[in-house]
Amino acid sequence: MTDHDPREVFLAEANELLDRLETTLLDLGDRPDDSALIDTAFRALHTIKGSGAMFGFDRVAAFTHDFETAFDLVRRGEVPTSAALVNVSLSAKDYIRTLIEDPDATAPVIGEAILAELERLVSRAKAPPEPAYAPEPEAPDPEATAAGWRIGIAFAPEVLRNGTNPLALLDELRDLGPCTVVPRLGNLPDLAALDPESLALGWDVTLRGSATREAIEDVFLFVRDDMVLTLTPLDDIAPAPDAPVAVPVPAVAAPVAEPVAPVPAQVSAQVSAQVPAKPSANPPAKPAASEAERRGSARGTEPRAASTMRVEAERLDELLDRVGELVIAQARLSQLAGHHADAGLQTIAEEIERLSAQLRDTTMSIRMVPIGALFSRFRRLVHDLSGDLGKPVTFVTEGEETELDKTVIERLADPLVHLIRNAIDHGIEDPARRGTSGKDATGRILLAAEHVGGQVHVTVRDDGAGLDVARIRAKAEERGLVAPGTPLTDQQVYQFLFAPGFSTAQQISALSGRGVGMDVVKKTIEALRGSIDITTEPGAGTAIVLRLPLTLAIIEGLLIRVGDGRYVLPLAAVEECVELPESGRSERGRDFLNIRGDLVPFLRLRSLFEAAGEPDPYQKVIIVSVGEAWFGLVADQILGNHQTVIKSLSKLHADVTTFSGATILGDGTAALIIDPAQLMAGGQIGAAPDGLRDYREVA
Repeated sequence: MTDHDPREVFLAEANELLDRLETTLLDLGDRPDDSALIDTAFRALHTIKGSGAMFGFDRVAAFTHDFETAFDLVRRGEVPTSAALVNVSLSAKDYIRTLIEDPDATAPVIGEAILAELERLVSRAKAPPEPAYAPEPEAPDPEATAAGWRIGIAFAPEVLRNGTNPLALLDELRDLGPCTVVPRLGNLPDLAALDPESLALGWDVTLRGSATREAIEDVFLFVRDDMVLTLTPLDDIAPAPDAPVAVPVPAVAAPVAEPVAPVPAQVSAQVSAQVPAKPSANPPAKPAASEAERRGSARGTEPRAASTMRVEAERLDELLDRVGELVIAQARLSQLAGHHADAGLQTIAEEIERLSAQLRDTTMSIRMVPIGALFSRFRRLVHDLSGDLGKPVTFVTEGEETELDKTVIERLADPLVHLIRNAIDHGIEDPARRGTSGKDATGRILLAAEHVGGQVHVTVRDDGAGLDVARIRAKAEERGLVAPGTPLTDQQVYQFLFAPGFSTAQQISALSGRGVGMDVVKKTIEALRGSIDITTEPGAGTAIVLRLPLTLAIIEGLLIRVGDGRYVLPLAAVEECVELPESGRSERGRDFLNIRGDLVPFLRLRSLFEAAGEPDPYQKVIIVSVGEAWFGLVADQILGNHQTVIKSLSKLHADVTTFSGATILGDGTAALIIDPAQLMAGGQIGAAPDGLRDYREVA
């Protein structure tokens, strides 16, 4: 994408608008009488139509125009919102997206069928029942019977810089009825002072026909803050005997080459003296507002427009790579400065370290995005699956504000799709079975996220029947994954669900039965250096927790030495460091520490890594946490904090799960990054004889 490609900008904005439209339509299904939601959906359609026409997406503009016309009846209260209307509107939204993303592969007959269904629903809902008596005729609405409107249009000078096309708006007015357009030329500067980006024109429009005030105001819906709009019914205007006849001026994109005579003063005076017949929902500013006031009004909107900026994801990734290289270079500088007594060099090294740390934090914060943007995608999935399977389901989200690295969020979408599909298909029972179990007929899916130490936990929980351990084990034995009679814990049995091709479905359907999906979940989460926990309660439901790192790029680490090797522990997982007591210095493999009256298991890294040489006389124990579990890792020496740029291990080391990656130290050597979660999952840490009690409560 180039910096000056407006079509790419339209594509990005259209995707956001379509996402917003989908969310709004789903909310509208729950709150059909919410007028704010209806207005939001209509504005999204209006913007997509206008932008699509502007950037050459004619099929998008044409389809959206028909969609918008039907939805306008809902906005006016002539057609009630129904579940069927929401469903066909969602289908129309999907069709618009395909028209934008791949117009050549999109069959027009699909759009025609959607519009036909939309028209059928609207026509059926709009048709009033025949009354049993002839009602008294109502008094005519003066606006409905008006001959037309006199419209005064004065934009702020900066409106062109904000992307508004006044001629396109005049074209929309012409669609409402016969128009006579007269330009206001009184503010035109001399040719030498003309600024092509500053609008000096205004317009007086005479619109004839039955267009309503609301229809005219909708044309200027998105620019009302940057303009002065006056509306006066023609019936309220007495004809001026000396007023000149207005000449129709077509709204064209090309500028007028020949000079145009100035508008007579009496016309300007007549227009400026007009007063709206009744106050509108958005009272306009005084028509006589000065140019300085209009400039001030436009300037008031600029901070909102400039508060965000679109940046390509590739550029953020490149920036992070450069920051990672800077962090490595800074570590080398700090190490070199530590070997010299030059105070000036040490001062510069400390300043560079401070600045690089701030730059690292800023860059990482740019990449951190709320997970709510991901959660909102699954509302449509739950809505569609609920209808397809005939299972009413309530979808609840929590912790949408939890921030996670954008790369993690992008790769998390597919695993969550599989987990939610399985929860609805396998977990949630059908309404009849839920009724016999004393449950509410409507199932519940909870999708939640929360920060836990240096991780983010994403939970998918259902209130279904729970996992059937015996059935899972029988299927595993049938497929030869485990020998009959092998003693297994429930957690070990649950892990069979992630085996490729494993499924307990009795029949193959469009949603399940082929054993595809859960193995993808496990591979993706492990590739993200995460882990999966499963808890279930028969008859009450199942919860699957994805434990994920906050980021995949740069972390604060604790640099330690084990023998001659140096390793890094994620600092977010470190709780405290203590000295190994005399009683624990004998090589006995696994052992336990008494930390303020609580037993904490610890693991000797020298034994795990088979380090050569004699251990240091005063070894240190680093207490780390993984979820609710706490344990210690024994190292020879703690070297200090280290800004760690994570480098992935090669494919040859894919089976080495103890380490999550590697980093480059200041002297150019490599250090492996220890993954405490994998140490715990791999069974390296023992359990206390009486069970591992909550160390956090004692601490």
